[in-house]
Amino acid sequence: SRILDENERRLTAYHEAGHAVVMALSEESEPVHKVTIIPRGASLGSTMQLPEKDRYTESQRKLSSMLINFMGGRAAEEIVFGDVTTGAQNDLKQATNIARLMVCEWGMSDKLGPLSFGKKEEQIFLGREFAQHRDYSEKTALLIDDEIKRIVNENYARAKSILQTNLDQLMELANTLLDKEAL
Repeated sequence: SRILDENERRLTAYHEAGHAVVMALSEESEPVHKVTIIPRGASLGSTMQLPEKDRYTESQRKLSSMLINFMGGRAAEEIVFGDVTTGAQNDLKQATNIARLMVCEWGMSDKLGPLSFGKKEEQIFLGREFAQHRDYSEKTALLIDDEIKRIVNENYARAKSILQTNLDQLMELANTLLDKEAL
C-alpha cells in the first residue's frame, strides 16, 4: 500500500469528494455506494456506485451523466486548488472513450446525425479488434474530433457548475474523508 503525504491526501479527498457530490446531484446517476481515499493499486482513492438494476442499453442522458461523473474529480481540483493534476488520467480516458462511442458508434451527435463511423475488423482470436478502417473523409474526421471535444467539454463545464453551486457540500465531504478515510 502507498503512504500519501498530507498534500496528496488532501488533493485525493477533494478529487473523490468532487466525484461523489456530482454523482449525488446529477440526473440519471446511479447512487453512490462508497467513497474512499485509501490507496489501492494504482488508485489513490475511489468513488463507487452501485446500479439500481441491470441495464442492457443506455440513453444519451444517462451517458452524459456518466461523463459529468467522470469529470467531477478534475473539476473539484480546479475549483479548490486552481490547478489540475495527473490524478484524473483514467477519468479522462474513460470520458473520451464514451464520447467517441456516442459520436462514432451510437449516432448521438446532432452535428453528425444518426450515423456510425469507422469500420472495424474483429478477430475471433482473443476477442480483440485488430484493425479499424476509416470509412469517412478527413473533413468528417475533423467533425468527429470536434464533436467528441464538445461533448467532453460541455459535461466538464456542467460538473464544474454543480460543484460551484454546491461548494459547501464539496468542502464538508472532503473534510469528512480526511477524517474518516472511507464512507
